[in-house]
Amino acid sequence: MSSTVLEVTRAAHEEVERLERLIVKELQNEPGTNKERLYQSHRVRNMIDTITSTTEKLIGIYEDNDNARKDEIAALGGQTASGINVFSAFYDRLKEIREYHRKHPVARVVDANDDYETVLKEEPQIEFSGEEALGRYLDLHELYYQYVNSKFGEPLEYSAYLDVFSDTNKIPRKMKMTRQYREYMVNLLEYLIYFFQRTEPLQDLDRIFSKVTTEFEENWAAGKVRGWENDNQENGHVPAEHATIDLDYYSTVEELMEVGPERLKEALAALGLKTGGTIQQRAERLFLTKHTPLEKLERKHFAKGTRSVEKNRVAAVPQEDENSKEIALMEAKMEKLCDLLEETIARTKDNVVKKQALTYEEMEAEREEEETQEDTESEDDEQQIYNPLKLPMGWDGKPIPYWLYKLHGLGQEFKCEICGNYSYWGRRAFERHFKEWRHQHGMRCLGIPNTKNFNEITSIEEAKDLWKKIQQRQGVNKWRPDLEEEYEDKEGNIYNKKTYTDLQRQGLI
Repeated sequence: MSSTVLEVTRAAHEEVERLERLIVKELQNEPGTNKERLYQSHRVRNMIDTITSTTEKLIGIYEDNDNARKDEIAALGGQTASGINVFSAFYDRLKEIREYHRKHPVARVVDANDDYETVLKEEPQIEFSGEEALGRYLDLHELYYQYVNSKFGEPLEYSAYLDVFSDTNKIPRKMKMTRQYREYMVNLLEYLIYFFQRTEPLQDLDRIFSKVTTEFEENWAAGKVRGWENDNQENGHVPAEHATIDLDYYSTVEELMEVGPERLKEALAALGLKTGGTIQQRAERLFLTKHTPLEKLERKHFAKGTRSVEKNRVAAVPQEDENSKEIALMEAKMEKLCDLLEETIARTKDNVVKKQALTYEEMEAEREEEETQEDTESEDDEQQIYNPLKLPMGWDGKPIPYWLYKLHGLGQEFKCEICGNYSYWGRRAFERHFKEWRHQHGMRCLGIPNTKNFNEITSIEEAKDLWKKIQQRQGVNKWRPDLEEEYEDKEGNIYNKKTYTDLQRQGLI
């Protein structure tokens, strides 16, 4: 029944909702390997594209430029050419439904869950070269050869090229205006865009480039685009505001001669006039332009070919500026993509340097090992870890043995107020800390000797109360700190205070 406009609308809305639920279900699955992440991203990207195209079709239906939707709604209400007849419209529609099912007797309702499983298991076709290794590395070899064989490039290794290809400020401005550099930038930008679309399909590249273009336009208007400042000076021209002389401030040729011969020469060259002669001849020639327009000056005052060259230069300047702006915008987009692919570029550099020290057989063995490792990781992720005692995980992602947990008391936290509320993890670490410097220092600050009587005491108040009881029981004068206070050296040996002090003075500990 998809022949009617309303049925097409209903089916389109259902398709959009189904795909939205499918995207949510897909993103709930955490990919275990880079290959699975790529497949998941491309599946979601394809579903988003389908939603976009379906939505555009719905917008066209609701705009109803041909009044088809309006006429169908009116027909459902029984409006005919002869008037309103509800029963006639009902039986016409019933006849149409019966005719449809008579022609399609095997039509059945498709279960949406079946489509879910099919779409989620789909493996999109993504084209990667062997060097790219499913998007882990960049493959810039063709661009590298184009760079080293060009006039603007320099002979260097491929690993060194990966360090400099994103920095275009080292290339002279005149070289950037050549057709060779323009073709190189076009190819480089196309490759980076194609690689980014394959590895990050969920990124909105149009929005990223829109922001880059907006910022570029503002900086270009203000002359702040990095590497494209002072265009006239870079090309060897003198800016007009520095070359011209305001003749309104000079009333005679003698006053004009005071500016100097070089300044007069620059002003004459800016106007296309002859620059030779003495300083007086230059001043007289320039002074003529105060009351006479350039168009009315005699031809003998102009340099050879100046007028035709000036006309061509004026016509070529807008086109040259447009080309400069276009190349600068391509550079800005390329730099943005390099920022987004910073980790991939660094990974590519490391891979190139590593491969330079390997033989072909070693590289093939490493590639096979990586593929096997990815398959093993995906299989291990699918296996559910059995941990009924909720033991801590070890370095291999599996629970540690129970005897090791009991031996060290891992997972238990002990805090000592005397040590400044420092946390000790595990029973063994907690028992050892009573002999460490931190605890000894804390006891000295309280004015209490660090003896075995205070083991297991972590509260300041408890330590003070116990010290008072010991003093009352033994008496203050009976305490012998030289023999009873304990010290520990770096090797863990225990001494009383007198022995520890004597050994320390002798330099034995």
